[in-house]
Amino acid sequence: MYTISDKARLLDRRVIMMSCTIFLTHFLFFATALGQGFLRADGQRIVNGKGDNVLLRGIGLGGWMLQEGYMLKINKEGQQYKIRERIEELIGKRQTDEFYESWLTNHTTKADVDSMKAWGFNSIRLPMHYNLYTLPVDKEPVAGKNTWLDKGFAMTDSLLSWCKANQMYLILDLHAAPGGQGNDLNISDRDPSKPSLWENEANQQKTVALWRKLAERYVNEPWIGAYDIINEPNWGFTDPEKDKNGTGESSNGPLRKLMMDITKAIREADKNHLIIIEGNGWGNNYRGVLPPWDSNMALSYHKYWNFNDLESIKGFLEAREKYNIPIWLGETGENSNVWFTDAIRLLETNNIGWSWWPLKKVGINNPLEVKSNPNYDRVVKYWNGVGKKPGESDAYSGLMELVSALKIRNNVVHRDVIDAMIRQPFSTETKPFKKHLTGSGTVVQAVDYDLGRNGYAYFDRDTANYRVSGQDGRGNRGGVYRNDGVDIRRDSSGYEKYYVSDIEDGEWLQYTIDVKKAGLYPITLNIAAPSNVGRVSVFLNGTKIINAVPLSATGGFHVWKPQELKNIRLIRGTNKIRIYSDKGGWNLKDIRLAVH
Repeated sequence: MYTISDKARLLDRRVIMMSCTIFLTHFLFFATALGQGFLRADGQRIVNGKGDNVLLRGIGLGGWMLQEGYMLKINKEGQQYKIRERIEELIGKRQTDEFYESWLTNHTTKADVDSMKAWGFNSIRLPMHYNLYTLPVDKEPVAGKNTWLDKGFAMTDSLLSWCKANQMYLILDLHAAPGGQGNDLNISDRDPSKPSLWENEANQQKTVALWRKLAERYVNEPWIGAYDIINEPNWGFTDPEKDKNGTGESSNGPLRKLMMDITKAIREADKNHLIIIEGNGWGNNYRGVLPPWDSNMALSYHKYWNFNDLESIKGFLEAREKYNIPIWLGETGENSNVWFTDAIRLLETNNIGWSWWPLKKVGINNPLEVKSNPNYDRVVKYWNGVGKKPGESDAYSGLMELVSALKIRNNVVHRDVIDAMIRQPFSTETKPFKKHLTGSGTVVQAVDYDLGRNGYAYFDRDTANYRVSGQDGRGNRGGVYRNDGVDIRRDSSGYEKYYVSDIEDGEWLQYTIDVKKAGLYPITLNIAAPSNVGRVSVFLNGTKIINAVPLSATGGFHVWKPQELKNIRLIRGTNKIRIYSDKGGWNLKDIRLAVH
């Protein structure tokens, strides 16, 4: 039997052991961070403190500190300050302040960072709005002085702590610089009635001061991966009328000077961190910007809506070789899964790290989708000029429901997008999108075809948007549920119901079915077709078993009727069934299997 003194000694030992365990955990974590060291430029590579090549696989947190209208389905006046003004017009200042405070709290949390790590990403790009860190120049109480705001620094500190816990690199990106850095107004929340970054010396000085402040704060943080000092400058310095976005600019003198001033300020406080620079014309025009002026620097390019071939990255590769400097694709995305897979395979084959855009928005072509709601839809229709002004109560309800939908637990996780980015670039293996088991009245939804590349899990003719390369395309024309080339539309007959539409000649879908008992299984396709032109074949485990069966007209593209095919002999275990369209012009809702 223990005495009181015995229990006290045991308690002391437990406290000491717990303290030692906590100390050892923190020591090992700190030692790991020190072992990894700071990211740095090593010739044409980005390496860690051990000299290991680091291929950054990241995502940008677009829409968190800086809203852009398109992410909210707003198609005009998409600058954040305009969005805020219109919210205030609907629900008043107090409730608008509540909305934005909740927005910043809910959009990105530790759960988001934990999820990104679990999915396979190793870095995060933080698009910063300067007004969370310091006051605008015209609102400073004393001209020429900088008032520092706690909000932005506290948010960055929290994000960094979540990144450190997951051993992920955090790249700081000044997305909205004081005054705004371009004529693409939404990107930097620019108010064109006020002097831009390039038209006001005070804005430039504040930008330099902000980077000095950030460098002082994070100088000893190895999980800060880099400083991306100005996002997507787009300004016509020599011909502002004909070249307002600077794509044809040949000198770029003001841009080079400002980035050199920022670098000097950073280096006065911080010799450790990699500095990332971006050219004019949305980050890609480096004429006059180079050569580099710092030994620990990388070039960033942005890539959207063009072909994924060597020609599309030729400029990146030539700059890397000429200046012996690393390159990093700091922003890309906003396309189909096919485009994502092809781009990442191209980049990683050429040792180029990347950061996708964005993590989440109201839309499908990102890992997380923020679900809209009827009241918010009415708000957006009003702002877009196609609906009546909603009442204050409905507007407030819709906006606050949207804020709640920002939380990752309420997001739609698009695993097809994640799979296309992480697994598919270097694998042609297909996997079930959902588990399909045979049984009494088995129904497989047409939209739940296998995960995998185009040509392996499915085949579609219109797979991505290549408009910058001169080839129109959309991928999923319906823009819902999945982000492959397969066209999917919402079925108005039921909540969260979908169907495959716009089926063309030669397109097909594959489904992996787990069969408990071998036997004959009649197959019924639930189709909609306005005419008798459609024909379908069926392949089982690579062998054609039904050849070009005509499909009967149903009376329209939204009139659904069953089309029964002959029995299919399924083997016990895994069966891969392909529904092949010999002749298109029909839609498919589901596939039904029953034991004969």
